[in-house]
Amino acid sequence: MLSSLSARIAAIGLVVLIALASLAGLLVDASRQTSQSFEWAGHSAEVIETTEAALGDLREAESGQRGFIITRNPAYARSFAERVESSARNIAVAVRQTADNPLQHARAREIATLMAQRAVFLRQPLVLARRGDFAGAVAIVASGRGRELMDAISVRATGFLDEERALQTSRQDAADRRLAGGRRLAIIGAVVVALLVVGSFALLIRGIRRPLATMMRAMTALGGGEQDARIEGRMGSEEFDRLARGYNAMAERLRTAVADRADSERQLQTANAELHRNSETLRERGSVIELLGGMSHRMQAARTDDELAQIIKVFVPRVLPNLPGALYAHNNSRNCLVPIASWGGTAVAAEGFAPERCWALRRGQSHSVAEAGRDIVCGHVGADELYHCEPLLAGGEVIGVLYLRGRIEDENRFRMAVLTENIASALVNHRLQRSLREQTIRDPLTGLFNRRYMEETLKLEIARAARAGTPLSLVMCDIDHFKRFNDEFGHDAGDAVLQHVAAEMRGRFRDGDVVCRFGGEEFTIIAPGTTADALAGRVEIVRRAIAELSVRHGSRSLGSTSMSFGIATWSEPMARDGSTLIQAADVALYQSKREGRNRATISLVAA
Repeated sequence: MLSSLSARIAAIGLVVLIALASLAGLLVDASRQTSQSFEWAGHSAEVIETTEAALGDLREAESGQRGFIITRNPAYARSFAERVESSARNIAVAVRQTADNPLQHARAREIATLMAQRAVFLRQPLVLARRGDFAGAVAIVASGRGRELMDAISVRATGFLDEERALQTSRQDAADRRLAGGRRLAIIGAVVVALLVVGSFALLIRGIRRPLATMMRAMTALGGGEQDARIEGRMGSEEFDRLARGYNAMAERLRTAVADRADSERQLQTANAELHRNSETLRERGSVIELLGGMSHRMQAARTDDELAQIIKVFVPRVLPNLPGALYAHNNSRNCLVPIASWGGTAVAAEGFAPERCWALRRGQSHSVAEAGRDIVCGHVGADELYHCEPLLAGGEVIGVLYLRGRIEDENRFRMAVLTENIASALVNHRLQRSLREQTIRDPLTGLFNRRYMEETLKLEIARAARAGTPLSLVMCDIDHFKRFNDEFGHDAGDAVLQHVAAEMRGRFRDGDVVCRFGGEEFTIIAPGTTADALAGRVEIVRRAIAELSVRHGSRSLGSTSMSFGIATWSEPMARDGSTLIQAADVALYQSKREGRNRATISLVAA
């Protein structure tokens, strides 16, 4: 009836599930009944415990009352009220607990009534005794009425407790019987379910083993080389029938595949060779990228043009071996390509060449001559030279050109493309860093170094002079009557005077001297390796040149100007931060002012 193997397994599972569900339902019901029996037994135990607690509290109250009356010691009666209240509370609980049993409930209510009467009777002699009437209290106790009530309570309580204990015993026996029945049910049910499972799976395995053996024989024969081995006939289930049909189809395809094996092997060899070449290419490109990564990190960290050139000289020959060349970049005016670095013995002209002399820059794309006479030769290259020019692009802008001497093979084009991209990015970053640094250390109006740079440089030069024992001098100077220019001609005219004076000073002092704008119309010159006396002659030349300046602003002549100078030389007693040296030069400057301006004064501070 069940032709599908999965349907048979589902049927077996359903039967087992039903059996397990039935067993579980029976066990749950038995467990519930057992639990209820134990609960009722526990309930009887609680009733007994509560009732005995109530009787015990009442007896203790009576004992305390008699002890007080007999001994007249108030300590015996201290807990009387508490015991009476506890007795009433416990018997009330017992009344509520027996609400499910009308007979026991009536008995409990009767006992509660007698106990309440007994409590009232116990209070009467206690009240008299507390008032000091111990004789009256003894008379009430001796009357015997209290004893009669207590006997009645004891008789009814004994019957009530005996009945509750009998109920507890019967309920406990019922719980034990149900628990034993549950165990038997669990054992019998487990055995039945186990036999059902074992029998079902035995039938299932029997239905699997025969077709599986048939398939194994066919597959073994096919594996042994019998390409005609097939599975014939029905297999006993839909799944194995599909497997048999699939096996037969696979065997047919295998026969076709064997016939085409030689061709497949040749194709596989070709694909393997191509894969090997691709793997080698990827490995080579990976090493190039790793090498370029190291080069890029170093170029990003370069602070000077010399450092950048050194990095390019070291890494480019490793990325493009056996290809001499040079790297050119635009100057600030963008009217000339100046050499940044060269390698492989390439000789380059220091003055560079004009952008229009390179066809790569003119076309905005690669330009190469791989064979003499086959293309136009750039103006910066020899006539019969084989070469390649690659423009450096960053943000859509040409910033330079990479010149390589020789023929560029196909395997080097990837290297060259990644190399030019990295170099272009590094050049842009280097120029940006240099521009930002210039902005932080330069005065925007005059182009001279600013005061912050002057203070940092002065500390470094003092430390260098102290280590080497060489002289170091400082010039403080300012423009005489500078306020006149601002008042008469306006602040723009004053800025023009500052710019002309700064240009004159920048052109008159040595390259090693640091010319700074100290602030306002005041300037500072740091002169390493020279004394004040030696520096005075140079200052005098500058003073005369500035005195001969005739500054014009627009169409107006601003007239002549002059400067006053103060010169000082650093010595060991002075502070290492330069403050003392600046103060000495400043004092000399003010002396020049007092003596008529337009002059230079050397500080008299002992060196």
